[in-house]
This record gives sequence, structure tokens and C-alpha cells, in this order.
Amino acid sequence: MSKRLETVFAGVTFKNPVALASGTCGFGKEFNEYFDIQRLGGLCSKGLTLHPCLGNDGIRVWETPSGVMNSVGMENPGIQHFIDCDLERMNALDLVNIVNMGGHSEEDYLEGVALLNDHPLDLLELNISCPNTKAGCMSFGLKAEVARDIVRKVRAVCRHKLVVKLSPNAEDVVALARVCQEEGADGVSLTNTYQAMAIDIKKRRPVFENVYAGLSGPAIKPISLRMVHQVAHGVDIPVMGIGGIATWQDAIEFIMAGAQVVQIGAASFMDPRLCLDVIDGMERFLEENKIDNISEICGII
Repeated sequence: MSKRLETVFAGVTFKNPVALASGTCGFGKEFNEYFDIQRLGGLCSKGLTLHPCLGNDGIRVWETPSGVMNSVGMENPGIQHFIDCDLERMNALDLVNIVNMGGHSEEDYLEGVALLNDHPLDLLELNISCPNTKAGCMSFGLKAEVARDIVRKVRAVCRHKLVVKLSPNAEDVVALARVCQEEGADGVSLTNTYQAMAIDIKKRRPVFENVYAGLSGPAIKPISLRMVHQVAHGVDIPVMGIGGIATWQDAIEFIMAGAQVVQIGAASFMDPRLCLDVIDGMERFLEENKIDNISEICGII
């Protein structure tokens, strides 16, 4: 493979700009049974919290036209278990190791970062879409001033390169990204899932115990693409594009909109090897159009 797809994000070199998104690939072990995941540019871990979490009750996944809704919750084994059982294996892979971390309180975030500080990883992706228990369960990532506070405090103690994952449900996603930049984030990733709903008309009740769930898949792609374009042209730090990417053409669109790296999530449920088709398709596109490196088309729109 040529170096046409090689890209640099916040000083970290990706062999190609394709990563598997958090919450869709566990810690990479299962996907490695389908293909050599070292073909990927990066791997983003299942979202971790300070303490183990069982996730939500009831129905967790619900298909919808051109997408899928999930109410899995932050089910995960906890940060210490990840450090003890999964981190070494992830670090041994020839790809960029992105560790996703969330929390329900300021203390959760700061203690989680402290645990990870003493261990090697390439990028820490901070999920600020979690409900803030001290703010009436409002997400840390909805209002810029709330996000500013948590990013500032995390940045003050975090010794890793910090990428903040933004919610599309924010009041102003560009303002949110600018706050992250001002408080020292090395990059941002967007978008997380969109708040959505499904109703069981036979039972006359919501499908999900939590009423609302997160929508992902091709249905959200045009809106996510728009937000990535707005943010990429509104900040100076690099952007990871997420949201509905299912083909290599989708990935090229996100790159042209300004994303240095793209993450593939829900589409990989339909075909676990889809990310390889995306990588190969992007490579062919660059070769056919005589583009020496993908950076030449990053942000050209």
C-alpha cells in the first residue's frame, strides 16, 4: 500500500484515515476474527467509565429506515479492567489506539484520566455527551459553558493527547468546538448519535425504557457532514468526522469537508469488512485522480 492515505492528526500518524468508532467494535478482538484490523488506521475503544456499568434495561437496539437506534447505555467493564485486560493487546496492534472515556460527574472524568495517565495510548477521546448528574442530568456537551469547565479541568490533569467528542444535540456545535480548542483540546470528533424515538403501537408505549435513544447510520450522514464542515472551518484544531459513513465516497466527502480522519460505526454492523472497502476505494480514488496524498483534498470544500 502506498502512502497516499497517510495522514497526521494532532501529531499522530495514521497509515490511513479510517478508524472504527467507539461503541461499535468493542476493543477490536471480535472484529479481528473477520479481518486483520491492523489494516485500519485506528481503533476507538468501547466507551469506558471509571466504574463498571451494566448499561440500560429493556430493548437496546432498534432498526429504522437507513439507520439504527441504540439504547445500550455505557455498558463497559470499567477503566481498571480495561487497563488490566485489554490495553496491552490494543497497544500491540499496528494502528492508532484511541481510548474513549465518559463520565457522569466531574470526579468520574478526573479519576478516570488519572488512571489512564500512567499507561500508553495514542489519543484519549473524551465523550462529553454523558449526563452530568450535578447539572440535572443535562449532558456536559450541550452548553458551551458547561463543556468549557469539564474540558479545562480534564486538560489540566490529562497527560495524553485529548480529542473531545461532540454531540449533534448541542445548542451550537461550532461554539462548542471553539471552547474545546480554547481550553487546550488537541482535536475534536463529531458527531455522536442523534436523540431519537420509536413507539411500539401495539403496546402503546415507547420501544426504549429510557424513551429516547441514539440514532446512527446512513440516515444521519448529510447532517453530520454539514456539522463537520462547519466545525472544521470554525476551529484550527483537527477534526475526526463521524456519522453515517457507509461507503468510500462518503469518507471522501467528509475529508473534503475538512475531516482529517473518519470513524465508521453502524455501517460495520451490516458488513464487518466494510471498512476495508472504504480504505481500498479511497486509495483507488486518489490514484485515479493523480492525488499524491489525501491531505491535498482535506477541507477543499
